Amino acid sequence: MPFNIDLHTHSFFSGDGVSSPEDLIAAARAKGLHGIAITDHNTCDAINYLLQKGLMRLDGLPVDDFLVLPGVEVTTADGHLLCIGAELPYLKGKPARAVCDIIRERGGLAIPPHPYDLFRAGIRFSILETLPVDAIEVFNAATTLRRYNRYAFKYAQIRGLPMTAASDAHHAAAVGTAYTIVNTDDFSVKGILAQILKSNELNQKYQTPRDSLRKTWNNWLRLRRRKRIPELAAKDRPSRNGR
Repeated sequence: MPFNIDLHTHSFFSGDGVSSPEDLIAAARAKGLHGIAITDHNTCDAINYLLQKGLMRLDGLPVDDFLVLPGVEVTTADGHLLCIGAELPYLKGKPARAVCDIIRERGGLAIPPHPYDLFRAGIRFSILETLPVDAIEVFNAATTLRRYNRYAFKYAQIRGLPMTAASDAHHAAAVGTAYTIVNTDDFSVKGILAQILKSNELNQKYQTPRDSLRKTWNNWLRLRRRKRIPELAAKDRPSRNGR
């Protein structure tokens, strides 16, 4: 059975995200998606938040026919790297190779997002060649230049790597702009991860200029918003003491 999964989204637990995890889920459901991976920058706080809310399960099964995959987008020393399917400790600034190894140890998939997009910390080709990645994000709906997606697609073909597509949404309205169509009979985190490693269909649509402008505007407003959200205010306090 095909499942539409957006494998790259950000909630307000990311420094540049503004929507709650609940709003991401609601937007995804409204667009006919069956699941999302929440991949906030350098934090898995949204996962613990959703577990407490009863919107995720520790056993990796869906809640009310909707699946949230744990994840994180790590800012490695070599560029951004997605972990899909596992939680990670704080690894910002670590070498990409070391992060890949930790992802695998924890049962997740290492997937470079928006590779080649140096305006958004994409991992360079020379580094990609050395990494034991599990798949490549070949279509990022928010890429700076569309040719970067074409480069990623050609690289995945040459290396024989599975391909994914995702929205890279930083607000709920952009969720599901692009997504990966995962065909499996096992609708669970384990089943989706296993199928990602095989051939999948990709839904490819770019975010609109309005979405891009909205992200810029949201970044400007995010500090005020964070002060009004108790979970994020608490998170900010220790970050000023060394994180």
